[in-house]
Amino acid sequence: PGWYGFGTAVNEYRAKHADGLARLQAIVHEWPFFATLISNIDMVLSKTDIAIASRYAELVEDEALRTAIFSRIRAEWQATLEAVSQITGAPELLSTNPLLARSIRNRFPYMEPLNHLQVELLRRFRSGNRHERTRRSIHLTINGVAAALRNSG
Repeated sequence: PGWYGFGTAVNEYRAKHADGLARLQAIVHEWPFFATLISNIDMVLSKTDIAIASRYAELVEDEALRTAIFSRIRAEWQATLEAVSQITGAPELLSTNPLLARSIRNRFPYMEPLNHLQVELLRRFRSGNRHERTRRSIHLTINGVAAALRNSG
């Protein structure tokens, strides 16, 4: 995901610079590139449903591997949420863009069933159901999720 690594980078920067958070809070208002980066991370985080992501992680049969990788993803998601909130001072994601927040929130009820369907279709495909109908259905769910996210998916 586009936000992965940002939380860790911010935490490492803050660990090396006593005034790191204050610097980042100032830079977000002074440097358009950084402001745009934060805005994009804010938007992508708002489209992230970590509970749905965990459903995809369940497709990994090796439990130790699944747990090791997904726990890192979840921790980075949390660190990035906290970093964006601390830098922007915003109480929630997309606070500065309520229209986009509402648009994304309104699409989630349509996206969630597509995600669950896609997970089930992928599970079937991996277990040997290689029928053309299954393959086509997977492609349709990919297109549906990408359309709902309004990006490449």
